[in-house]
Order: sequence, then C-alpha cells, then structure tokens
Amino acid sequence: MKIKKINSIEILDSRGTPTIMTSIELEDGTLEFGYVPSGASTGSREAIEKRDGGNTYNGKGLDLTIKNSAENLFPSLIGFNLSDQLDFDSKLIELDGSENKENFGANILLSLSLAACKALASHHKKPLYRYLNELAKSLGIHTTLKAPLPMMNILNGGAHANNGLDFQEFMIQPLGFSTFKESIICGVEVFQELKNTLAKKGLSTAVGDEGGFAPNINSSEEALNLICEAITSSGYRVGDDVTFALDCASTEIFNNNAYELNKRKLSSQDLIKFLKLLKDKFPITSIEDALDENDWNGWIDLTETLGSETQLVGDDLFVTNKIFLKKGIEMKAGNAILIKINQIGTLSETLETIKLALDNKFKCIISHRSGETEDSFIADLAVATGVGQIKTGAPSRSDRTSKYNRLLYIDAIENLSFDGKKEIRHQ
Repeated sequence: MKIKKINSIEILDSRGTPTIMTSIELEDGTLEFGYVPSGASTGSREAIEKRDGGNTYNGKGLDLTIKNSAENLFPSLIGFNLSDQLDFDSKLIELDGSENKENFGANILLSLSLAACKALASHHKKPLYRYLNELAKSLGIHTTLKAPLPMMNILNGGAHANNGLDFQEFMIQPLGFSTFKESIICGVEVFQELKNTLAKKGLSTAVGDEGGFAPNINSSEEALNLICEAITSSGYRVGDDVTFALDCASTEIFNNNAYELNKRKLSSQDLIKFLKLLKDKFPITSIEDALDENDWNGWIDLTETLGSETQLVGDDLFVTNKIFLKKGIEMKAGNAILIKINQIGTLSETLETIKLALDNKFKCIISHRSGETEDSFIADLAVATGVGQIKTGAPSRSDRTSKYNRLLYIDAIENLSFDGKKEIRHQ
C-alpha cells in the first residue's frame, strides 16, 4: 500500500516545549500519527534532535525543521510502497545520509518511523502490540507478549527538579506480585502514601517532570528513607514487595574529572563505594547511569563490584545504539540497557539494539523521556518485545498515566503473564 500524504506539525510536549507529530495517510485511507518525545538530560552520542534556533520558543521551535523536511524529504516518500517497516526505515536512513541523522533530524525521522508502524498495523487490522510482536520476531527476537515490571519514578532530583538532590530519579519497582494490575495498585498506593508522608513533614508535594514529587531534601539516604516509610505505611514490605531503582544521571554531575555529589568531589571508585553502601542499606535492585558516559574503565569496575547482584543500566552510556552496546558487552561494562526510541531515531534500529542486548543476556528497560506526549507507543513496544520492564514515570500526570492505562487495557484483554521478581537479577 502506497503512501499518499505526509504532514508534520509542531506540537507541545509535557514540559511545554515544541516537539513533532507526523501523520502518514495511505492510499486506502489509513491515517496514523507518530509522536516524538524529548529528553532533559541527554547523552552526547544520541542521534541529533534538530531544532530551528532563533527566537521562537526560545530557539527550540521546529517550523523551519519541518519545512525543510516537507520540501526535501517527504516528496521522496510519497508513493513509497509501505509494506515493510525495515524497508521504510532503511529508506529514511538513506535519505538523511548522515551518521547521526543530523540532516533532517532524528525527531523528524522517528515521527515518520512510528507513524509508518502504526499505519501498517492499522492497514493489517491488527492491534499495535501484536503487529510489533510479529515485527520483533521477524528480526530474530524470541519473544512472547508479556506485561512489564514498572519502574516508577516517585521522587525527582537532578535535572528533573529544583531541589538539593544530585541523583535524578528515585524509583520503586513493585515486584512482589503475580499480576501487572496488583503491581500497579501497589505502586499507586505507595505514591499516594508518599504524598501524605511528605505533607506531614511540611515538605512540598509538587511534582517534577516525570510526575514524581520534588521535595526540598538534600541526600539520597533521606529520599530512600522517606520512600521506605511510605511503603511500610501502605502495608507493603520493603524488599519483599517493593525494591528501589536509582537513576544517578552521573554525566550531569561529572565535571573536571570528578563527580560532584553533595558538594563533595568523588572519583569513580569513591562513587562506586558510595553506591555499594547505599545498596547495603537499602534493597536497590537497579542503578542507571551510575557513572559518566565516557568513564568506561569506571563502568568495568562498577560491574565487577555490583554486577553480580544489581541491574546496572546504561542510558547515556549506550544511547540505544548497538555500536556502543557492543562495546559495553565486550568490555563487560554494565549488564542492562535503557531503550529510548528517540535516541536512535527509527523503530528498526531500536529493535536491532534490543536483539543485540537480549542475545547477550543484557536486560532491557523500555523507557519514556522527561518531555513526553500523550502517546502510548512504548507501552505496546514493552508488551510486544517481552523485555519485562518499563520505565515511564510516576502514576501521575496524563503524559505518564497514558502508558500505564494502555498497559492495563492490554493486560485486561490479553491476560498477560507477569514475572515480577524474576525480571530482576538475582531476585
């Protein structure tokens, strides 16, 4: 079925920053849309998110970027026989012609890739997650439909909040349950109880970019103790029902060859020791971006120290790119990867990275960005690939709950399996 029409417009993400929505219409009347998220703390190796500069939206406008694509990219796609996602994504990469998608922008290319995927699913009258599951299998990903374990960001720091916390995200994983719905209920109840806990202590219950609370606290221990109190007050067991996950976003705190944490300068070894102390005190099952994106030797030491008992997730380190993931696998740096579709710019490349990770026994976590839209594509992707974990913020703000609501719907109609503790290393 050939592409009849393509249209891109500038829309707003959850931070009120412009992003792109692209529609693709097929000759049979099928019409679908691709929405693109945007990150706040971004890895330097991510595919290029193209913006206009200038005065509109403080330089973040996209009208010129869209105009360039409408004039120089879309005409080459009109009439394209959209029968295969891989062929379409290959065409996008070929037409851009750059290594990191800087000519048209990964944001434009991804909007096209996602719109095409949805159009193919609609054309074949299949639910998106089932079409994605078939696509994943065609690439050699051995998968069945499965509900993911949530990774809920309920306390914000770093680039996601205006407080004294250096680490960016303090998350919970409600893993001690047999169904996805029970896991969500637990996460929501802990989140609501945390709000009560903060209010009783006179701390702010305003939320940050990803829906988590952003109280004016200054240490990781204080953050984790507050969450422990909320878990216990909710009637759940710390460690058995709920564990912790951290996103240190250490590239953001790395300056002049040192990590600046709580107004102290730490070496890689110092930071590793601090994380080990935190893990000895709290049931931390996952740590994301524990070290800087270029601190490869530090990552090797980190993995030797904590990798046998902790999920060590590369986000800025790998940027959903199989080139950097392959390096990490070979160097034994980390044991898991965060999957963000806009870091690489097409769905096909995302799936190729997932395959490489799974083939080498790396865990995968499908992830949102801090600047999100109401689109729930990543919920379908998590179920379709069966990777077992999703990171999509707190159960708060519609840009986050849209993903949870989509997962609850799919789970209800498909009665999905849910592995809970089995998803996390050595649980």
